[in-house]
Amino acid sequence: MVKSFLILIICQIFVFASEQIVVVVGKDFSSKKAILNCFEDNKRVFDSIEVNVGEGGFGFGLGHIALQSSSAKPLKYEGDKKAPIGIFTLDAIFGYEKEMNTNMPYLHADKELICVDDSDSVFYNQIIKKPKVLPKSFEEMRRDDVQYELGIVVGHNKEQLKGRGSCIFIHVEKSVDAPTAGCTSMKLEEIRKIVSWLDKSKNPILIQVTKSQLNQISKLYPNLKF
Repeated sequence: MVKSFLILIICQIFVFASEQIVVVVGKDFSSKKAILNCFEDNKRVFDSIEVNVGEGGFGFGLGHIALQSSSAKPLKYEGDKKAPIGIFTLDAIFGYEKEMNTNMPYLHADKELICVDDSDSVFYNQIIKKPKVLPKSFEEMRRDDVQYELGIVVGHNKEQLKGRGSCIFIHVEKSVDAPTAGCTSMKLEEIRKIVSWLDKSKNPILIQVTKSQLNQISKLYPNLKF
């Protein structure tokens, strides 16, 4: 009982310490589109943005706070092309520019930067410089297109649980109606607005859910009006 109480208190501290919140809401588990809104101190800061999410829809991911799900609800796994449901930290910005004026940690996505999606690697779900011995599977962060020209690192599966999904980002869309492999995408000009607004000192988080989880979110964030 004491342990459960302490966990509840820690979760509440994390929840209410977040001054900047990005909220992505999809219609249902099969949705490939969603609506994104940004809040600071419970106030909306931009107009709503229509975004693309996973080609496989949504599945419950591994975030900082666990949301309730029944055994019948889908979970997020490696390669399933589902966007993760949950509450996640927003950890860093990445992009093709060598340097960027930002209030977030910045990763220069050059030809040496990769994100590891090999579940058997010790570097699973980490963004690293290419090691001497390359993992069996990884994603190049410097692509031949603009999708990673600017992006945000989502803190999904930080404990690197094998097979539960990796390399989750908010990034530039391939095209207006193109679903992703599990990330959230939008137009470059929209992501620029969000990146310029984000501030690590304000503990930014991503809440990504379907409409069926909004009751849970409203209990955690009673002052947040979607």
